[in-house]
Amino acid sequence: SLPETHKLELLFLKIKCSNTLNAPSCFCFCCRGWLLEADSKSMRSMNGSRRNSGSSLVSSSSASSNLSHLEEDTWILWGRIVNEWDEWRKKKEKLLKELIRKGIPHHFRAIVWQLLCSATDMPVKNQYSELLKMSSPCEKLIRRDIARTYPEHEFFKGQDSLGQEVLFNVMKAYSLVDREVGYCQGSAFIVGLLLMQMPEEEAFCVFVRLMQEYRLRELFKPSMAELGLCIYQFEYMLQEQLPELNIHFRSQSFLTSMYSSSWFLTLFLTTFPLPVATRVFDIFMYEGLEIVFRVGMALLQFNQAELMQLDMEGMSQYFQKVIPHQFDSCPDKLILKAYQVKYNPKKMKRLEKEYAAIKNKEMEEQIEIKVSPFFAPCPPCSSVVCITAAHRGKVTRAQEAEENYIIKRELAVVKQQCSSATENLQKAQSTIRQLQDQQGNPRFTEEFVNHLETELEQSRLREMETLGALKEMQDKVLDMEKKNSSLPDENNVARLQEELKALKVREVAALTSLKELQLQVKDLNDSWQAHLSRTGGRWKESPRKNTMNDLQDELMTIRLREAQAQADLRELRQRLVELETQDQIHSNLLNRTEQECLGLQEKLQYLTAQNKGLQTQLSETKRKHAESECKSKEEVMAVRLREADSMAAVAEMRQRIAELEIQREEGMIQGQLNNSDSSQYIRELKDQIDELKAEIRLMKGQKPFEDSMGFDGIHIVSHLAVDEDSLHSSDEELLTNPMVVGALQDVLYPLSPCNARFLRGMESSGKESDGSTDSEPEDPTSTTEADGEMEPQIIFGETLSK
Repeated sequence: SLPETHKLELLFLKIKCSNTLNAPSCFCFCCRGWLLEADSKSMRSMNGSRRNSGSSLVSSSSASSNLSHLEEDTWILWGRIVNEWDEWRKKKEKLLKELIRKGIPHHFRAIVWQLLCSATDMPVKNQYSELLKMSSPCEKLIRRDIARTYPEHEFFKGQDSLGQEVLFNVMKAYSLVDREVGYCQGSAFIVGLLLMQMPEEEAFCVFVRLMQEYRLRELFKPSMAELGLCIYQFEYMLQEQLPELNIHFRSQSFLTSMYSSSWFLTLFLTTFPLPVATRVFDIFMYEGLEIVFRVGMALLQFNQAELMQLDMEGMSQYFQKVIPHQFDSCPDKLILKAYQVKYNPKKMKRLEKEYAAIKNKEMEEQIEIKVSPFFAPCPPCSSVVCITAAHRGKVTRAQEAEENYIIKRELAVVKQQCSSATENLQKAQSTIRQLQDQQGNPRFTEEFVNHLETELEQSRLREMETLGALKEMQDKVLDMEKKNSSLPDENNVARLQEELKALKVREVAALTSLKELQLQVKDLNDSWQAHLSRTGGRWKESPRKNTMNDLQDELMTIRLREAQAQADLRELRQRLVELETQDQIHSNLLNRTEQECLGLQEKLQYLTAQNKGLQTQLSETKRKHAESECKSKEEVMAVRLREADSMAAVAEMRQRIAELEIQREEGMIQGQLNNSDSSQYIRELKDQIDELKAEIRLMKGQKPFEDSMGFDGIHIVSHLAVDEDSLHSSDEELLTNPMVVGALQDVLYPLSPCNARFLRGMESSGKESDGSTDSEPEDPTSTTEADGEMEPQIIFGETLSK
């Protein structure tokens, strides 16, 4: 498909590059250096580095395995292009464009993409590590959509996979760099493709350049004005080149945005498989969004007949299931059809101006609607307005479609689990029925239980055997891993196999030459024997014939010597080849030994640094442990001091409680004494005295009421002399008067010393009460004690009189 001039130039480059294969040139070293850099980054990714981890899919093993499948001339040509990029970009632009359309080799794709968008040295690359330390308002949205980005790809599979981590880092960093755009779902697929080819820092720089220079930033803005423009231009191309299909789409209300929005937002990364989409992305990196228009129109042209026969739902299914896999085996066919599409950049510029005018007119109409309250309703929307209205819900529809797809997958898993659970439930129910049937027979039940116990023991034995076998297999796996680690790597094995093949070829050549030499020697011996047999009986012939025979003998001798010399020469050559082979083997062995020594030295340095770090951590841990022990001791002492203080406080509180209880009891007693009726109490005492007096008189043989006038008269006179309110005071004065008490003692108890003591006690209590009236009031407990002593004395005197 290349023009004749380009073919001749490419042929000239192939011849020139093949001539430089024997002599190493600068571009070979450049390519090798770039590959070694990529290999080192991929090895760091295998060791679990956070930033450069897993970001480069170009590894040394993949390079060595895929190098044999690449055409040698393509490899050399692209290596020269990378080395002489500025010259090719300026002077050989057409040829470079043709080569990019034919596809960039996988191992050169990362560096060529960076060169195409001029992202090799960008200042934003130095800010990347600082951006990762900051927080972004879009982090939740990014986390939600990461699992939906290339879910079947190994690099991004798994919730905590390396691919998802670096994808989150790049999207978060860009959302902080460009806060107006922030985050849009379609951009994650573009970043994911970049991360499959290069480390995350370089992918971030390339993505920033794409957003700035390739119109992607306008596509991903919240207004999505650029997306509306692209769909407007694509609809014009459809109307111009495929009018019948356009009419069919309109009759079925199948809008252009329903199938083409994802093409512009994800650059066919969600439409085609990765190999085909990567070919399209190669061309996009050089030519921009033009390839999207071309490929989209080529798809419609290729499927026009089938689409004309489908309705709206059928067309939606056709775009989702059939079109993405039509060019899996032949992406070159799709590229060829894409460049057969008519594309006029001048018309695109004109359509861009028309779309801008339409948008300005719509903005003016909206302003008029807001200003004028009685504005008449607008006429029916044009096709552009409908398209613009359809774009607004495009992101929501895409998200809903993805969510529906995820829900369908989860529903299928749940249905499968439900079916398995139903089967298990049916088996369990059948087992329960069997057990219920077997419960009626006790013998059978015992046998069944014994059988189950036997099976349980056997299953436990099998489990132990399985665990033992598993442990043995784990030990074997560990041993095999140790042996594999000690074995040379695959590259050394491949080199040894190549050396062995070369040795076998040389051995075969040596054996072949040896056989030829043996055959030649055998022929010479046969001819020598024949000559001897011919000349054996002719020694008596003439001298002339003898001379001839001598010459023939010399000739045969010379031939034998010549053969012997050739045999010696070949033997020496064979020896030389063997020595060269041994020299090569020893040099290769020496190189491998040096590489192993270097690897061991690096490992020793790494282990030494790790040991130092561990020792530092150990000392730090010991210091922290000692500090924690001191702190714990201080805390124990503080706790003990607090316990002693609390115990002292508890004892003090208990003492205070006891004092308060005593005061409460004293208060209660004092209240009872203050509230008691002293007059009633005196009356009761008077009645008791009358009764005792009557008993005494009865014991003396007197009448009960004899000589009772003295006390009764006093009592009556005292009651008649005062009113009822002064009864309490008169009774107390009567009892506290010593003369009255003495008269009562002589009259009532002439013979009872106990009663006398009682009256004397009353007399003393009266004196104390007189004294207390003059001084401060005494404690009410003394009165209670006097009353308590009075009652037992009265009762004791009564018992004595009886």
